[in-house]
Amino acid sequence: MEMELDSEGRMVVRPLLTDLYQATMALGYWRAGRACEAAEFELFFRHCPFGGSFALSAGLQDCMRFLRAFRLRDADVQFLASVLPPDTDPAFFEHLRALDCSGVTVRALPEGSLAFPGVPLLQVSGPLLLVQLLETPLLCLVSYASLVATNAARLRLIAGPDKKLLEMGLRRAQGPDGGFTASIYSYLGGFDSSSNTLAGQLRGVPVAGTLAHSFVTSFSGSEVPPNPMLAPASSEGPTVDLPARVNLWLKRVCLYLGLEEQEPHPGERAAFVAYALAFPRAFQGLLDSYSVRRSGLPNFLAVALALGELGYRPVGVRLDSGDLLQQAKEIRGIFRTAGAQFQMPWLESVPIAVSNNIDESELMRLAQKGSEVNVIGIGTSVVTCPKQPSMGCVYKLVSVGGQPRIKLTEDPEKQTLPGSKAAFRFLGPDGSLLLDLLQLAEEPPPKAGQELRVWPRGTQEPCTVKPAQVEPLLRLYLQQGQLCEPLPSLDESRRFAQQSLSLLRPAHKQLQSPAVYPVALSEKLQALVDSLSARGPL
Repeated sequence: MEMELDSEGRMVVRPLLTDLYQATMALGYWRAGRACEAAEFELFFRHCPFGGSFALSAGLQDCMRFLRAFRLRDADVQFLASVLPPDTDPAFFEHLRALDCSGVTVRALPEGSLAFPGVPLLQVSGPLLLVQLLETPLLCLVSYASLVATNAARLRLIAGPDKKLLEMGLRRAQGPDGGFTASIYSYLGGFDSSSNTLAGQLRGVPVAGTLAHSFVTSFSGSEVPPNPMLAPASSEGPTVDLPARVNLWLKRVCLYLGLEEQEPHPGERAAFVAYALAFPRAFQGLLDSYSVRRSGLPNFLAVALALGELGYRPVGVRLDSGDLLQQAKEIRGIFRTAGAQFQMPWLESVPIAVSNNIDESELMRLAQKGSEVNVIGIGTSVVTCPKQPSMGCVYKLVSVGGQPRIKLTEDPEKQTLPGSKAAFRFLGPDGSLLLDLLQLAEEPPPKAGQELRVWPRGTQEPCTVKPAQVEPLLRLYLQQGQLCEPLPSLDESRRFAQQSLSLLRPAHKQLQSPAVYPVALSEKLQALVDSLSARGPL
């Protein structure tokens, strides 16, 4: 995705990140004298992704940056002139040069909101030509962000609240911008951190990472550290020759584990020592470069125990191959007994991290009761969304000049809901979610305790509902190009997403064959749909 910087020095997509037909329609509107007609579009999706019953709305902050920075530069206009008919009136290009979003108003679900089919994620109103031009960039900014956030939320539901989830998919992502977006919105969806340092620098995502197999295998064991001495963690007392102390501990560890002293790989041990000298307060061992049981584990223990004598505590071990669940169980058992044997009880609680193409089914294994895994690194399965690579969001015209517009097609599923609308969420007495209601903006808002007759989508008959609480869903974020309120931070949106998910009934959070969350229309909106469906658009 081609980017430039906005007034805050943050990356923002450029206006020509769009489809050519947006420009050809813009010319058509202009030639018809309709460029400045008031229009409203809605951005929504028709089906929840991954066969689930919910989605998380994301990408709003990126949309606001894009809209506030929107201007066609001379180079943009010149390029459009080169691909449009050569006899296009030059006044059209002058119109494009003058465009900005000072006439655009946006209502939206707050970042991290639960979202359901047909409920607008964004409502965009303004001059017809301009809001048409906004279609493709807004879809690009919202669709993938919401897909990744939803995917991450599903993985968090599987993992449960206690496992740490690390997103590490940058090298597997669909290009640099896909990787950047995935790191941000997997964090919003419930991951704890990312390996992506750019996401940390630009968007405040917590970053984490240690070492790869290449670091371990680059050492042969003959290397001599230029400065092998390490001071105690308290900075009190003499420095210690760490490699020499590790070799002393290795003898004791191998005797304890029933191994010959020459079995642990010397290059792996040298790598661990080098890493410990560089990061004594953040030492972590990658155990499976050679053999976990005969090399990685004893080498790690020797270094960890040597550090422990000096008052340092390793931050964990990582496994990247084999049966991760079984290995974690065996390693935890050895940590427990070795901690007791060597009178270093902290060893028992050293975190165990795992990675290696972990998908939903493997995550279920790793998260099961009794699992000794603490940290789970997921790359491909979070950033590429292999179960469904696209959210399927659409951006549809709902009114022009204050008159409702409807799309009637051969496929009833693609019929749109006409008119400018408001959206509300109904909650039960226990605070759980009952349904979302769409109604015309002109209708009075529903009230708590009031019994209403509504039309659930996908059914032929109305029903009555009496909410204990009513929450308006769409908030005014941009009015005539001006930001109406500060946007929440990424951390605030992340907390809001988890809070929202906690209110969703368990039947709707099931990942397989979940109960469908109901979205309903008011009687007046249903009557308008029926009227326009019968006689065509106004």
